[in-house]
Amino acid sequence: MNFLWNKITEWLKELLIGGIMSNLTGLFDGVNERIAEISGTVGATPASWNSGVFSMIKSLSDSVIVPIAGIILTFVMTIELIQMIIDRNNMHDFETFMFFKWIFKTFAAVLIVTNTWNIIMGVFDVAHHVVSSASGVIIGNTSIDLSTVIVDLEAQLTAMEIGPLFGLWMQSMLMGMTMWALTICIFIIVYGRMIEIYLVTSVAPIPMATMSNRECGQMGQNYLRSLFALGFQAFLIIVCVAIYAVLVQNIAVDGDLTSAIWTCVGYTVLLCFTLFKTSSLSKSVFSAH
Repeated sequence: MNFLWNKITEWLKELLIGGIMSNLTGLFDGVNERIAEISGTVGATPASWNSGVFSMIKSLSDSVIVPIAGIILTFVMTIELIQMIIDRNNMHDFETFMFFKWIFKTFAAVLIVTNTWNIIMGVFDVAHHVVSSASGVIIGNTSIDLSTVIVDLEAQLTAMEIGPLFGLWMQSMLMGMTMWALTICIFIIVYGRMIEIYLVTSVAPIPMATMSNRECGQMGQNYLRSLFALGFQAFLIIVCVAIYAVLVQNIAVDGDLTSAIWTCVGYTVLLCFTLFKTSSLSKSVFSAH
């Protein structure tokens, strides 16, 4: 009976070890690939990320949004002229200079609307320069390789009993599902940001048409703040990845196999959470106080 029990035990151990090794092999490959793409993706300008989408958005903006912006600009500058006249005691205190002032403001407003895309691309060009400079300074190796974190993984598994092996096998399955979900989350955060940029820039002429007016100008100012927040969100993402790179290269094993693996998973979860928070952080930095 002991011989039969030993054979069954040995077979179960081999089965569990094989399952654990299969689950842990390539566990972080998807996440490593997505994280490696972050620097190039978030640092790209709207024109360079996808030229086809950029051309479509610009064409829609020029053909649909710019005419609406022209109507809004006409309304805003008419209100501006009326306010200037009323402010002068119903023209009892009349100065011809105010008409020159109004003409100059109208010219500036038209200039802003007609050069909206140049202004927007200038914002993202500045952000691109900052991200490119930061990537060369702070980004390190972001890949997690369990073979380097945990030396002689299979030998350590062989030394374990069936109970702990079964528990680790269940955990490795949970880790696999977790990493799959995190890979999708990182993809959504990074690529969703670029889609948000295209959506925001598509309506750019409308808020920019209000910049010259005192009352309506807040719309344009808030829009510019949101643009800077989107642009420099990429810098915060790069900083998050840089912190993650330092953390994963200094993982302490301490002889605990399960703890080492969950530490790697925990750092990846932390990275995903901080990437999600960069949107609100960047908006808070550029919001008005």
